[in-house]
Amino acid sequence: MSFVRFAVRRAAEMAATLLTASFVVFGAMYLAPGNPASFLLAGRSASPEALASINAQYHLDDPFFVRYFRWLGDVVQGDFGRSITYRTDVSRLLVDRLPTTLLLIAMSLVVVVAVGLFLGRIAAVRGGATDSAILVTTTFAVGTPSFVAAVLLQGLFAVNLGWFPSSGAGDGGFGDMLWHLTLPSVALALYLIGMLARVTRSAMLEALDSDHVTVARSRGVPERQVIRRHVFRNSLGTVLTTGGLIVSTLLVCTILVETAFSIGGIGQLLELSTTTKDFPTVQAISLIIVALFMIVNLIVDLLLPLVDPRVTLGTRSAAV
Repeated sequence: MSFVRFAVRRAAEMAATLLTASFVVFGAMYLAPGNPASFLLAGRSASPEALASINAQYHLDDPFFVRYFRWLGDVVQGDFGRSITYRTDVSRLLVDRLPTTLLLIAMSLVVVVAVGLFLGRIAAVRGGATDSAILVTTTFAVGTPSFVAAVLLQGLFAVNLGWFPSSGAGDGGFGDMLWHLTLPSVALALYLIGMLARVTRSAMLEALDSDHVTVARSRGVPERQVIRRHVFRNSLGTVLTTGGLIVSTLLVCTILVETAFSIGGIGQLLELSTTTKDFPTVQAISLIIVALFMIVNLIVDLLLPLVDPRVTLGTRSAAV
């Protein structure tokens, strides 16, 4: 199968899955308890005319499929509707808050990849006490939820030492944002550093026991070159497959970390919108998270044959 045909097929599968996900997201909000009209009235009694006006404005009386296809058509055109809570377009809310969340995720991803790969490689190559120390450290990291890490880092480095801000995303430019998002990005990355380090270590240990590594050593290839070309490179395929899981975990845990640090991103917006039954905003953010997750998995599927020659397009070869 050619690369172009494989890419087109995976893109078509992603579009079909995204369409199904949009139906589930919209249906879940439709079936959720509570009524947006009751939130708009804030517990006050309203005349039948006022209630009918609210229902007409937000199309609350229309049949389910009519509302779904109208919403889907608007979403395709970039219109996610009007926020019930903020009384403004959801698209404007997303444009204002999405860059902060994407920057936080990007910073966390850099930390996860750099530290996770480094620790996994060192543990596999050196072994002994170094391996044991890294295993204990990564076990602690994997067992620490993001919201717990956020509270611990906030208390130590922001409150006690005063090295970093305790909340907010900064408003003094890009450098100020990086400074404010340092602690949240570490809190978000801690669990995934432990997971990636352990995956990298296991993949490299498996590669170290393979026949081609033994042959390379018997031919006198320098050990550093063996590790770089025959061990670390072959283990990248296994590591790359965890990319989708890493990004999806970052997206979900962003909600907790942004809330803990009072960061005005889409994670905190999702938490507030869920509490206030702001259905259009919740639907938009949920759909964006699903779309980002699918895009990352598509990129991983396309990169995997390039990183690991043993993987062919559409099938996996057992040959080594």
